[in-house]
Amino acid sequence: MESDLVSEHPPFIRIYKDGRVERLTGTEIIPTSLDETNDVVSKDVVYSPDHNLSVRLFLPRKSTATACTTKNKLPLLIYIHGGAWIIESPFSPTYHNYVTDVVRSANCLAASIQYRRAPEHPVPAAYEDSWSAVRWIFSHSDGRGPEEWINDHADFGRVFVAGDSAGANMTHHMAMRAGEEKQLDRPKIIKGIAVVHPAFWGTEPVDEHDVQDREVRRGVGELWAKVASPNSVDGADDPLFNVVGSDSDLSGLGCEKVLVAVAGKDVFVRQGLGYAAKLKRSGWGGDVEVVEEAEEGHVFHLQNPSSEKASKFLERFVKFITTG
Repeated sequence: MESDLVSEHPPFIRIYKDGRVERLTGTEIIPTSLDETNDVVSKDVVYSPDHNLSVRLFLPRKSTATACTTKNKLPLLIYIHGGAWIIESPFSPTYHNYVTDVVRSANCLAASIQYRRAPEHPVPAAYEDSWSAVRWIFSHSDGRGPEEWINDHADFGRVFVAGDSAGANMTHHMAMRAGEEKQLDRPKIIKGIAVVHPAFWGTEPVDEHDVQDREVRRGVGELWAKVASPNSVDGADDPLFNVVGSDSDLSGLGCEKVLVAVAGKDVFVRQGLGYAAKLKRSGWGGDVEVVEEAEEGHVFHLQNPSSEKASKFLERFVKFITTG
């Protein structure tokens, strides 16, 4: 009943007195398919039995019919979905279809990560799960892991991590953790990361051009502080969220190159540009490329994937994965 409603945060969720969470979007599921008439086949593999979490694997069909050798192994894309840490999944139409398109175009193997979502599982659960998935994937680097598709087809010299919005935020933190912990063989185990319209924030503007409506700024901060990460003592200035405005050191980023994609009409645009600038100043030493679509909004390529600009961005993303 409406009277049992505690709070609502459109377009994401409603929270009720009995603890029930009603997600308003991103709840549909597309099943996997091993149909050999498809360009891309897919399957779900559990990486965390304790939390019943899976990665959805995507493989170009032609690779299933090719003898596996070192020469024909594929780039590996690890994808972290967006949705404000609250909605969506690797199994939803938005992300299943998008990762399928990337795999088809880039001829790569992809692992799309499922993680626990807020508010039932507030931050840092999503980060912990994503790191657990990254480590599980890298457990296959010697060719003796539990999943044959990764053993047979992944080139661990060409691993890319990418995500959009909240997933872009977590992509950055996965690369930082890979560089800091040194537990996956070498400091730069990841070839590159793509942070697409990254959800970085803070209570204060990131620069003089970061002019946001007061209610918009308050709303973004409150969604993090009240729903995604209610246990954070710093609120919207939590270093996990406030990557650009905090004093966090980015010089240890554990990858060789970074693609930062921003959209001019996105509330996060100045944060994305600020991230690229901060990374360049940090002494990290890798390559940073910025791609800006001035007349588009947040995750436009997912909302209208058949548009000309979405197709153009897909081409640029594929190039990032397949070159250098």
